[in-house]
Amino acid sequence: MSERMTGGDAIVNAVLAHGVDTVFALPGVQTYPVMDALQRAGNRVRVIGPRHEQAAAYMAVGYAKATGRPGVCSVVPGPGVLNAGAALCTAVAVNAPVLLLTGQVPSPFLGRGRGHLHELPDQAATLGSFIKWVARIPRASAAPELVSEAFLRLQSGRPGPVALEMCWDTLAETTPVESAGAKQKLTLPPLDKVAIAAAATLLAGAKRPMIMVGAGAQHAASEVLALAKALVAPVTAFRGGRGIVAEDHELGVSSAAAYELWADTDVLIGIGSRCEMQALRWTGMMQADDRLAAPRKLVRIEIDPEELIRLKPDVGIVADAALGAKALAAALADRNKSRSDALARIQSAKISAREKIESIQPHVAYLDVIRAALPRDGILVKDICQAGFTSYFAWPVYEPRTYLTSGYQGNLGHAYPTALGAKVGCPDKAVVTICGDGGFMFAAQELSTAAQHRIGVVAIVFNNRAYGNVRRDQRTQFDGREIASDLPGVDFVRLAEAQGVKGYRASSPAELKPILEKAIANDVPALIEIDIDPDQEVSPWQHIIHQS
Repeated sequence: MSERMTGGDAIVNAVLAHGVDTVFALPGVQTYPVMDALQRAGNRVRVIGPRHEQAAAYMAVGYAKATGRPGVCSVVPGPGVLNAGAALCTAVAVNAPVLLLTGQVPSPFLGRGRGHLHELPDQAATLGSFIKWVARIPRASAAPELVSEAFLRLQSGRPGPVALEMCWDTLAETTPVESAGAKQKLTLPPLDKVAIAAAATLLAGAKRPMIMVGAGAQHAASEVLALAKALVAPVTAFRGGRGIVAEDHELGVSSAAAYELWADTDVLIGIGSRCEMQALRWTGMMQADDRLAAPRKLVRIEIDPEELIRLKPDVGIVADAALGAKALAAALADRNKSRSDALARIQSAKISAREKIESIQPHVAYLDVIRAALPRDGILVKDICQAGFTSYFAWPVYEPRTYLTSGYQGNLGHAYPTALGAKVGCPDKAVVTICGDGGFMFAAQELSTAAQHRIGVVAIVFNNRAYGNVRRDQRTQFDGREIASDLPGVDFVRLAEAQGVKGYRASSPAELKPILEKAIANDVPALIEIDIDPDQEVSPWQHIIHQS
């Protein structure tokens, strides 16, 4: 049965039919029909209007990573799409299922280069060069099926961002449209029993295996833990996989503790992970390579077959992380050797790593206070800053989807809008973000968005009046020559309060504790500024390695 509607109505109806409850959208003339359809959808959908297109897409990323559900954003074409591009790159890096809805020049102007408003030479090709998939909706009647295809693409295999565009004129045109397209069922690759058996044989002979988990295993916590117990193997992660096995579990270890164990590890099992930490940082010493250094063996469970080409395993299993880990644990049930000393060895590594971490001050002391104040299921979103770097190994993570980063993109300024999206998706969880003063200014205008929509994120801004990491590197690597790394002082408390957000100051971990506890309990937008001595900057990861 068909109904006459605009392209905007057809898109929105199809999106809502896929269970979407929130859209992060910044309106513009080319997307008016989409915005009007969202307005008329009423309480079926919540629309969050940020102050910048980049923030809209980051919010969708945060929503997707915190909830595991698709995040949806809408911006105007051309400059709006390009502004959103940094966040879409981040979505690629962190495997976030994000749908971008955008417009296009009127259909008679497509490809003509006449300089129509917001025209790009080939917007779809630009997007298609770095996101998973992009399509143009030619008419309203095609919207239901293409929206359904978009949701299938963004969630299948390795999750990631996709985009749909529609021309200005067809977006507003009213035509008959059939009911929303049927949801397409996700299919998983069949388990390769031969590969499972080969991995089990290899692991049955292993003496000191280690499991490395990534974002692809966020849904596989119980299966990963069962495999770890079968092997009595430590489970670690660098960024996206943290919390899959809690770091206060006897088998859960931080990256610093894992580094203590690495020299004697004979088999690495990568599950839903690029294994970047071991292959590039520990084994390859930052040199591109396509396998771990012999004689160490590598087993990988990975849903993306191409990933097994990028880093070649000794045994590769193309499978969903949960199904693959479960099958491998079952195959090892009667074959694994006893490792009576494993738990003591893991505990010793944890203690040694913590002793080294303690010297990274004041960042560790501040992180300890934040960890104590944030509930076990609270979400931390870290930016590219010294406290953020330190959190890679000095911040214990206890549950999946509670430690959000920008992945390998490492892009400055992502954290605050990403945290806003995470809080919108998980309103009952406490959300804290840690930023430096330089990075926070990338999205400081979104304090106004937080106030308008009452998004209760607590932003902790470490203010050292510099791009501190850059300045340290300039001093140590370029004979002390500094350029463009010093920043003028900003009063972040006044900046926050000018936009309707409560501001606080703290100058020590002891001062931070009661302020943060109050801010989390209040569950309203808040900012805490912490003054940091510019000369306290360190390189946390190198600091750990050099002591090992």
